[in-house]
Amino acid sequence: MDFLRAQLIQQQGGNFDQAQLNALVEAYTNMQPNDPLLQQYIDYMIGLATGDLGRSVWYGEPVSEILASALPWTVFIMSIGLLLTFTLGVVLGAIMAYVEGSKFDVIATLVSIFLSSIPYYVAAIMFLMIFSLWNQWFPTGGRMNPNTTPGINLPFIIGVFYHAALPIASIVVTGLGMQALSMRGNSVRILGEDYLRVAHLRGLSSNRIALRYVGRNAILPMYTGLMISIGFMFGGSVILEEIFGYPGIGYYMLQAISARDYLMMMGAFLLITIAVVLGIYIADLTYGKIDPRAGEGANRESY
Repeated sequence: MDFLRAQLIQQQGGNFDQAQLNALVEAYTNMQPNDPLLQQYIDYMIGLATGDLGRSVWYGEPVSEILASALPWTVFIMSIGLLLTFTLGVVLGAIMAYVEGSKFDVIATLVSIFLSSIPYYVAAIMFLMIFSLWNQWFPTGGRMNPNTTPGINLPFIIGVFYHAALPIASIVVTGLGMQALSMRGNSVRILGEDYLRVAHLRGLSSNRIALRYVGRNAILPMYTGLMISIGFMFGGSVILEEIFGYPGIGYYMLQAISARDYLMMMGAFLLITIAVVLGIYIADLTYGKIDPRAGEGANRESY
């Protein structure tokens, strides 16, 4: 509690006694500063169970309300970015595998390697400079048009996508290459399997073989990575949201670090940790449903 006392003294000017200071600390944390450490921990866990993460020293509002208002915006840009990256990478990688060795494959492979070597924050800075600062095609910050009324109406929706275009593009451009290379490698490996030759001999159509046999089996190893990426998307949004001034979870977390707002930091880190654990847990639960070989019947011989 000493760090919070010092911060409150600095912020409030120090014109109060010890009793007033303790009352102020309790109001921000919902914990008695003079209680034993174990009791403070119990009070903190009870607060977590009820959704009470304390009050932000910097913003003066409940941490849970700030994070709840920022969460949908982070989920919006990161989920669209990850899904677009995964979808486009799968399609591009499959095409590269089917034309293996062609000029298109060579050029696409080189471009994919180049894109995968660019950090997303470097691409974000370049996009911001080119499309916002130099040409004014996109806004330099914010998450909506201030002249529109929030709600389900076309001007507001267009403004939301307009402000999210560059952050999403930064995610897609820098992640597309690795997804395409992974899909290409998986598809090339599967194209040499014996069961594909059997499928051709049985007279199955090329489209069915491509979708049911090659595509499905090539995507399986990438599924776990996608679910883990969904869990890590909150942590990955920190620098991206700061560059574009996009008030989401990462933006508020970085502001809290700069302002030494420990209660806000603890809430943001807790939310990111829960997201990562849930992403890995969901991937573990659902992988067996997608790939029967890893499910409950994996040890049984099938005919």
